[in-house]
Amino acid sequence: MRKNQAERVDTATQILDVAERLVQVRGFNGFSYADVAAQLKITKAALHYHFAGKAELGEALVARYATQFAEALAGVEARRGDAPGRLDAYADLYLGVLREQRMCLCGMMAAEYETLPTPMQDAVVRFFDDNERWLARVLEQGRKVGTLTFTGPPIQTARMIVSGLEGAMLVARPFGDITRFEDAAGHLLAGLRSTPARAARSRSGSKAASDALRG
Repeated sequence: MRKNQAERVDTATQILDVAERLVQVRGFNGFSYADVAAQLKITKAALHYHFAGKAELGEALVARYATQFAEALAGVEARRGDAPGRLDAYADLYLGVLREQRMCLCGMMAAEYETLPTPMQDAVVRFFDDNERWLARVLEQGRKVGTLTFTGPPIQTARMIVSGLEGAMLVARPFGDITRFEDAAGHLLAGLRSTPARAARSRSGSKAASDALRG
Protein backbone atom coordinates (compact mmCIF):
# COMPACT_ATOMS: atom_id res chain seq x y z
CA MET A 1 0.00 0.00 0.00
CA ARG A 2 1.41 3.41 -0.95
CA LYS A 3 2.07 5.96 1.78
CA ASN A 4 -0.69 8.38 0.71
CA GLN A 5 -3.20 5.56 0.48
CA ALA A 6 -2.19 4.30 3.91
CA GLU A 7 -2.62 7.78 5.34
CA ARG A 8 -6.11 8.02 3.83
CA VAL A 9 -7.10 4.68 5.34
CA ASP A 10 -5.67 5.70 8.72
CA THR A 11 -7.58 8.99 8.68
CA ALA A 12 -10.83 7.23 7.77
CA THR A 13 -10.30 4.80 10.66
CA GLN A 14 -9.68 7.67 13.06
CA ILE A 15 -12.85 9.38 11.88
CA LEU A 16 -14.84 6.20 12.48
CA ASP A 17 -13.28 5.71 15.91
CA VAL A 18 -14.18 9.23 17.04
CA ALA A 19 -17.66 9.13 15.52
CA GLU A 20 -18.37 5.72 17.07
CA ARG A 21 -17.51 6.98 20.54
CA LEU A 22 -19.66 10.06 20.03
CA VAL A 23 -22.64 7.96 18.96
CA GLN A 24 -22.20 5.57 21.87
CA VAL A 25 -22.13 8.48 24.32
CA ARG A 26 -24.39 11.13 22.74
CA GLY A 27 -26.39 9.34 20.06
CA PHE A 28 -26.21 9.78 16.29
CA ASN A 29 -28.12 13.06 16.38
CA GLY A 30 -25.99 14.33 19.25
CA PHE A 31 -22.85 15.12 17.28
CA SER A 32 -21.87 16.95 14.11
CA TYR A 33 -19.03 16.85 11.62
CA ALA A 34 -17.64 19.87 13.47
CA ASP A 35 -17.31 17.77 16.64
CA VAL A 36 -15.36 15.07 14.81
CA ALA A 37 -13.19 17.60 12.98
CA ALA A 38 -12.37 19.41 16.23
CA GLN A 39 -11.28 16.23 18.00
CA LEU A 40 -9.09 15.13 15.11
CA LYS A 41 -7.87 18.65 14.38
CA ILE A 42 -8.78 18.40 10.71
CA THR A 43 -11.13 20.41 8.52
CA LYS A 44 -14.73 19.48 7.81
CA ALA A 45 -13.71 19.35 4.16
CA ALA A 46 -11.32 16.55 5.04
CA LEU A 47 -14.21 14.65 6.63
CA HIS A 48 -16.32 15.05 3.52
CA TYR A 49 -13.42 13.71 1.47
CA HIS A 50 -13.67 10.39 3.31
CA PHE A 51 -17.43 10.34 3.97
CA ALA A 52 -19.61 12.45 1.68
CA GLY A 53 -22.15 13.14 4.40
CA LYS A 54 -23.23 12.13 7.86
CA ALA A 55 -25.56 9.46 6.45
CA GLU A 56 -22.63 7.78 4.68
CA LEU A 57 -20.59 8.01 7.86
CA GLY A 58 -23.45 6.42 9.79
CA GLU A 59 -23.71 3.53 7.35
CA ALA A 60 -19.98 2.91 7.63
CA LEU A 61 -20.22 2.99 11.42
CA VAL A 62 -22.96 0.36 11.56
CA ALA A 63 -21.22 -1.82 8.97
CA ARG A 64 -17.95 -1.79 10.91
CA TYR A 65 -19.68 -2.34 14.25
CA ALA A 66 -21.67 -5.27 12.86
CA THR A 67 -18.52 -6.83 11.41
CA GLN A 68 -16.65 -6.47 14.70
CA PHE A 69 -19.57 -7.90 16.63
CA ALA A 70 -19.80 -10.86 14.26
CA GLU A 71 -16.08 -11.50 14.74
CA ALA A 72 -16.58 -11.35 18.49
CA LEU A 73 -19.37 -13.94 18.23
CA ALA A 74 -17.11 -16.19 16.18
CA GLY A 75 -14.56 -15.87 18.96
CA VAL A 76 -17.19 -16.86 21.52
CA GLU A 77 -17.99 -19.98 19.51
CA ALA A 78 -14.30 -20.87 19.30
CA ARG A 79 -13.73 -20.46 23.04
CA ARG A 80 -16.98 -21.79 24.48
CA GLY A 81 -18.56 -25.03 23.34
CA ASP A 82 -21.47 -25.12 25.78
CA ALA A 83 -24.60 -23.07 25.18
CA PRO A 84 -24.83 -21.52 28.69
CA GLY A 85 -21.21 -20.42 28.41
CA ARG A 86 -21.88 -18.84 25.03
CA LEU A 87 -24.82 -16.90 26.45
CA ASP A 88 -22.66 -15.66 29.33
CA ALA A 89 -19.95 -14.59 26.88
CA TYR A 90 -22.57 -12.83 24.75
CA ALA A 91 -23.71 -10.78 27.75
CA ASP A 92 -20.06 -9.99 28.50
CA LEU A 93 -19.79 -8.26 25.12
CA TYR A 94 -22.39 -5.75 26.29
CA LEU A 95 -20.72 -5.50 29.68
CA GLY A 96 -17.41 -4.64 28.04
CA VAL A 97 -19.03 -1.73 26.20
CA LEU A 98 -20.68 -0.48 29.38
CA ARG A 99 -17.39 -0.64 31.27
CA GLU A 100 -16.03 1.91 28.79
CA GLN A 101 -18.96 4.18 29.74
CA ARG A 102 -20.53 3.66 26.34
CA MET A 103 -23.74 2.17 25.01
CA CYS A 104 -24.31 -0.33 22.21
CA LEU A 105 -23.91 1.63 18.97
CA CYS A 106 -26.96 0.07 17.35
CA GLY A 107 -28.94 0.34 20.56
CA MET A 108 -28.34 4.08 20.56
CA MET A 109 -29.32 4.29 16.91
CA ALA A 110 -32.44 2.22 17.54
CA ALA A 111 -33.58 4.92 19.98
CA GLU A 112 -33.32 7.43 17.13
CA TYR A 113 -34.63 5.04 14.48
CA GLU A 114 -37.34 7.31 13.02
CA THR A 115 -34.84 10.11 12.38
CA LEU A 116 -32.25 7.93 10.61
CA PRO A 117 -31.86 7.68 6.82
CA THR A 118 -33.43 4.53 5.37
CA PRO A 119 -30.11 2.75 4.64
CA MET A 120 -29.07 3.25 8.26
CA GLN A 121 -32.44 2.00 9.50
CA ASP A 122 -32.03 -1.14 7.41
CA ALA A 123 -28.49 -1.67 8.71
CA VAL A 124 -29.59 -1.38 12.34
CA VAL A 125 -32.38 -3.90 11.79
CA ARG A 126 -29.91 -6.30 10.13
CA PHE A 127 -27.61 -6.01 13.14
CA PHE A 128 -30.33 -7.09 15.55
CA ASP A 129 -31.62 -9.77 13.17
CA ASP A 130 -28.12 -11.27 12.92
CA ASN A 131 -27.71 -11.25 16.71
CA GLU A 132 -31.09 -12.86 17.26
CA ARG A 133 -30.37 -15.60 14.72
CA TRP A 134 -27.04 -16.35 16.41
CA LEU A 135 -28.69 -16.53 19.80
CA ALA A 136 -31.50 -18.71 18.46
CA ARG A 137 -28.93 -21.26 17.24
CA VAL A 138 -27.22 -21.27 20.63
CA LEU A 139 -30.55 -21.64 22.41
CA GLU A 140 -31.64 -24.52 20.19
CA GLN A 141 -28.31 -26.26 20.76
CA GLY A 142 -28.68 -25.87 24.51
CA ARG A 143 -32.23 -27.16 24.54
CA LYS A 144 -31.28 -30.22 22.49
CA VAL A 145 -28.57 -31.28 24.93
CA GLY A 146 -30.57 -30.29 28.00
CA THR A 147 -28.44 -27.43 29.31
CA LEU A 148 -31.03 -24.74 28.56
CA THR A 149 -34.75 -24.74 29.19
CA PHE A 150 -37.34 -22.45 27.65
CA THR A 151 -40.68 -22.75 25.92
CA GLY A 152 -41.66 -21.69 22.44
CA PRO A 153 -39.48 -21.02 19.38
CA PRO A 154 -35.83 -20.16 20.10
CA ILE A 155 -36.14 -16.90 18.16
CA GLN A 156 -38.65 -15.59 20.68
CA THR A 157 -36.27 -16.21 23.56
CA ALA A 158 -33.42 -14.73 21.50
CA ARG A 159 -35.41 -11.53 21.10
CA MET A 160 -36.06 -11.47 24.84
CA ILE A 161 -32.34 -11.73 25.53
CA VAL A 162 -31.40 -8.90 23.14
CA SER A 163 -34.17 -6.68 24.47
CA GLY A 164 -33.29 -7.50 28.07
CA LEU A 165 -29.58 -6.74 27.68
CA GLU A 166 -30.15 -3.53 25.71
CA GLY A 167 -32.68 -2.38 28.29
CA ALA A 168 -30.41 -3.29 31.18
CA MET A 169 -27.64 -1.17 29.66
CA LEU A 170 -30.00 1.75 29.25
CA VAL A 171 -31.30 1.63 32.82
CA ALA A 172 -27.84 1.15 34.36
CA ARG A 173 -26.48 4.19 32.56
CA PRO A 174 -28.09 7.04 34.57
CA PHE A 175 -27.14 5.35 37.83
CA GLY A 176 -23.53 4.95 36.78
CA ASP A 177 -23.72 1.52 38.39
CA ILE A 178 -22.46 -1.35 36.30
CA THR A 179 -23.65 -3.91 38.84
CA ARG A 180 -27.24 -3.09 37.89
CA PHE A 181 -26.50 -4.46 34.43
CA GLU A 182 -24.60 -7.45 35.79
CA ASP A 183 -27.47 -8.36 38.13
CA ALA A 184 -30.12 -7.99 35.42
CA ALA A 185 -28.12 -9.99 32.87
CA GLY A 186 -27.31 -12.65 35.43
CA HIS A 187 -30.96 -13.15 36.38
CA LEU A 188 -32.05 -13.13 32.76
CA LEU A 189 -29.65 -15.90 31.73
CA ALA A 190 -29.97 -17.88 34.95
CA GLY A 191 -33.64 -18.31 34.14
CA LEU A 192 -32.67 -20.23 31.01
CA ARG A 193 -30.32 -22.70 32.65
CA SER A 194 -31.78 -26.14 32.88
CA THR A 195 -32.74 -27.79 36.16
CA PRO A 196 -34.69 -31.05 36.44
CA ALA A 197 -37.86 -29.26 37.56
CA ARG A 198 -37.69 -26.58 34.86
CA ALA A 199 -36.83 -29.15 32.22
CA ALA A 200 -39.91 -31.18 33.16
CA ARG A 201 -42.12 -28.10 32.99
CA SER A 202 -40.61 -27.16 29.64
CA ARG A 203 -41.29 -30.61 28.19
CA SER A 204 -44.83 -30.50 29.56
CA GLY A 205 -45.42 -27.03 28.13
CA SER A 206 -44.01 -28.00 24.73
CA LYS A 207 -46.23 -31.11 24.63
CA ALA A 208 -49.31 -29.09 25.56
CA ALA A 209 -48.54 -26.57 22.82
CA SER A 210 -48.10 -29.36 20.28
CA ASP A 211 -51.35 -31.01 21.36
CA ALA A 212 -53.16 -27.69 21.03
CA LEU A 213 -51.82 -27.18 17.53
CA ARG A 214 -52.97 -30.65 16.54
CA GLY A 215 -56.41 -29.88 17.98
